[in-house]
Amino acid sequence: MTTSTRGTDQVPAVLVLEDGRIFRGRAYGAVGETFGEAVFSTGMTGYQETLTDPSYDRQIVVATAPQIGNTGWNDEDDESSRIWVSGYVVRDPARVPSNWRAKRSLDAELVAQGVVGISGIDTRALTRHLRERGSMRSGIFSGAAIATDAELLARVQAQPHMKGASLYEEVATKETYVVPAVGQKRFTVAAVDLGIKGMTPQRMAERGIEVHVLPATATEEDVFAVSPDGVFFSNGPGDPATADGPVALMTAVLERKTPLFGICFGNQILGRALGFGTYKLKYGHRGINQPVQDRTTGKVEVTAHNHGFAVDAPLDQVSETRFGRAEVSHVCLNDDVVEGLQLLDQPAFSVQYHPEAAAGPHDAAYLFDRFVSLMEGQRA
Repeated sequence: MTTSTRGTDQVPAVLVLEDGRIFRGRAYGAVGETFGEAVFSTGMTGYQETLTDPSYDRQIVVATAPQIGNTGWNDEDDESSRIWVSGYVVRDPARVPSNWRAKRSLDAELVAQGVVGISGIDTRALTRHLRERGSMRSGIFSGAAIATDAELLARVQAQPHMKGASLYEEVATKETYVVPAVGQKRFTVAAVDLGIKGMTPQRMAERGIEVHVLPATATEEDVFAVSPDGVFFSNGPGDPATADGPVALMTAVLERKTPLFGICFGNQILGRALGFGTYKLKYGHRGINQPVQDRTTGKVEVTAHNHGFAVDAPLDQVSETRFGRAEVSHVCLNDDVVEGLQLLDQPAFSVQYHPEAAAGPHDAAYLFDRFVSLMEGQRA
C-alpha cells in the first residue's frame, strides 16, 4: 500500500476488479493505491468495529449501507489497535459527523492511518457484481497512482489470492497479556490470538473469567502454563487450510479434554482438528444481520458474521471423529453453511459467527455462558 495523507473528495479515484470491471469515483481517506480482496459488508451500523477487526486484513471492504460516517470516529469502539482493512468503499460519505462520543470524522481517521478509500460509486451495482462473480482481487487508485486502465488491471492481477493466504500471525499479539476478571474471578482461560477482537476477552471477563491472551505461535506448554480451566481459539484472517500450527495446538487441547470454545477462524480450526475439510465461499458472509439456527434449541438468531471460508461437515448426521461424536450445532438459514460444531463426548464447541458483536446484535451472547457451563461441569 502506498499513500499520501492529503485526502480530499475532489481527488479522482478508481476501483479496479480483477475481472476488468472498473468503478470511478472520488478519493475517500488517504490518497494513493492499495490492494486486497473486494468483499461487501451488509451492516448498517458498526463501521468502526468493522474497520478495526483483524479478520479483515488484506481485504477491501464495500459498505452496502448507502451513507457511512454519520457517527464519526471515537476512542472507545476500536476492536484492535489499528484499522486492518486494506481499503474502504462507500457510496455517500457523511459531510458532518454527529455523535456525542465522536472525536473526529471517519475520513480524518482513514487519512491518519493511511487507509486508501473511494466514494461516490454505485455500491449497489458493485455488491451485485460481487454476489454474481464472487469476491475477487481488487485495487483502489487515486491521485498520482492512477494510470491507464490496462496498467491498473495488470497491477491488480499480479496480487496474491486470498485462498492459500496465511495471515493470522500478521495480526496476532506478539506478547501474552492478561484481561482481568470483572468482579470475583471464577475461571482462567487461555485465549489463542489468531486475530482476536477486543470485545471477546471483555465478554469473558464480564463472566468472572481471567483471560490470558497468547500469541498465535503459542505452544501446548505455553497454553497449559497458565493452568487454564478452558481454552479459547479466536477469529482471524486468511485461509484455514494454512493454519497447521493452530490445528496441532487444538488437537493437543482436545487430547487433554480441556473445555474448548472457538469463534470464526477457531471454528474452522476445530473442523480441521476433527478431520473435516474447509473451503472458500463464493462471496462469504459479512454483516450484522445473518440468520442462524441453533440446532440444539431450535432458536433462530440474528448474528454478526465475517468469514470467507467455511467448514465442510455433514448437516444431516452425527460424525465419528478421533475425539468421539461430533455434529453441526448451528447452520446459516440463507445458504445452509455450517455455522457451528460441537463434540458430544467431551466439552468442546465452536461457532462460525461473532457472539461478542460489540455493534450488535446480541442474540448469541449466551454462547459465552455455554462456555462457562462447560468449565463448571469439568470442575465438578
